[in-house]
Amino acid sequence: MKHIVTVQDGVTALAPFMEPTDAELDAIEDEAPLIAAELELLDVQIALLDRPATPLEERRLRRAANRVLAARVEVANRGTAVPEGDAA
Repeated sequence: MKHIVTVQDGVTALAPFMEPTDAELDAIEDEAPLIAAELELLDVQIALLDRPATPLEERRLRRAANRVLAARVEVANRGTAVPEGDAA
């Protein structure tokens, strides 16, 4: 039997050179509206996993998907790279 053990140094402590750079933090900040929209879409999808969708929930899902698409367009127009995902 193999035991799975975490490496404490890797989990609890980060060396100063492993901190995100200012450019990386700026990129995250630029993509924050997209991240928020994708999280909202994910919340709706999770809520609909175990029950049939009512017309109101279908509209909520459609609106969340449209927000993701709008956020992707906004980020793309600014020239920030957006990784492809299956959220939209």
